[in-house]
Amino acid sequence: MDKSIRWRIVSLQAMLVIILASASGFLFYEGSFVTTMVHNELVAQKIFFPGTDQIKAGGALDPAKFSAEIRNYAGQQVDNGDKARVYGNDYIGVHLAGIAGGMTYSEVSSAASKANKDLAATPTTDPNYTTLQTTAATLSSQKTSLFQGEMLRGTLLNSWGWWMVGNYTIYAALGLMVAALGVLGALVFELQVASRKVETFKAVQKIATA
Repeated sequence: MDKSIRWRIVSLQAMLVIILASASGFLFYEGSFVTTMVHNELVAQKIFFPGTDQIKAGGALDPAKFSAEIRNYAGQQVDNGDKARVYGNDYIGVHLAGIAGGMTYSEVSSAASKANKDLAATPTTDPNYTTLQTTAATLSSQKTSLFQGEMLRGTLLNSWGWWMVGNYTIYAALGLMVAALGVLGALVFELQVASRKVETFKAVQKIATA
């Protein structure tokens, strides 16, 4: 191989090592930053799964209602993305489904608005007034509970999403680091082994032509 071409290849390999290693380091930093921030923010909220003593019929983690995945976290604090997902979907989600027969906040909100309109249009002397009043109060309470629950659930699932972004960023960093090491190995081979083979070949040629 021509010496100038060989050194161009070596220069390209050196540049690739620097670029890949730098990108890997940046992604490691960003991934670590995201996962650390999610962890710190979740810890600050002081959210805990019900204790192991609640894994019983009628308990807060009744096996008949809650998955084995959430029961594995019994008594632990929500401090990472996976726990945030489980708490949001498998704990809060189950409770929300039982508040208004599976109706969402928007559905209950519409029903509450209609109930309040009907109540306002009904005379207090109407026999149905008390029933309408009870229905409006119940829907209003359910609306508040669903709003608060869905907001917390949404926040936890958002934390889980960013946690996954951070983890995938770290995985990408590992991939780039492996690629950088591979190119570095090729560079070392080119500088140490291949160069010696070239020198040996030239020495043999000189002997043969002598």
